[in-house]
Amino acid sequence: MQEIAKADPNDVFIQIGNDLGALMDAYDEIGKAFLAQEAQATQVYTGTDSIGKRALNRVIIRARLDAMLVELRETMVYKAPPELGDLWTKYEKMWKQIVVEQDEAHKRETAKMQIEAAQQRRLKRKRKEEVVWVGAILFVVTWYVGVLLMLRMSQTYRGLYSSPWWSCVLC
Repeated sequence: MQEIAKADPNDVFIQIGNDLGALMDAYDEIGKAFLAQEAQATQVYTGTDSIGKRALNRVIIRARLDAMLVELRETMVYKAPPELGDLWTKYEKMWKQIVVEQDEAHKRETAKMQIEAAQQRRLKRKRKEEVVWVGAILFVVTWYVGVLLMLRMSQTYRGLYSSPWWSCVLC
């Protein structure tokens, strides 16, 4: 306590911020692990752990998250210097605000990804249509040239429209 009293108030605030920040980082990491397990629960599981073991792991993680949140709240309410005021209330308000902002950002990002995916599908469909059109045109031109060549080479054409050898290009 005497060390804190002798220390610069800014240093104390920085130290408290660092300590609480480390606790919040640990809380977020465990929260991400919990969310990952919940996301994996909606997919077919191919591992070796039983359903009961996986359920127990999720319960334990959830209990740890709850305990960490209680510890964080108690630290902010009872152990923070009075200069910080009602730190927990401010923190909780800011946390909720950031969650709302992040939800909106995720919605925007998801909408953007959906729009980009739709544009990619349209572009792919357009390319396929263009390839089909080019192929159809090439087929018709090739067929037409083939028919003309066959007519030119046929005996009927040669007999009716014979010309001197030097004027025959496709003979």
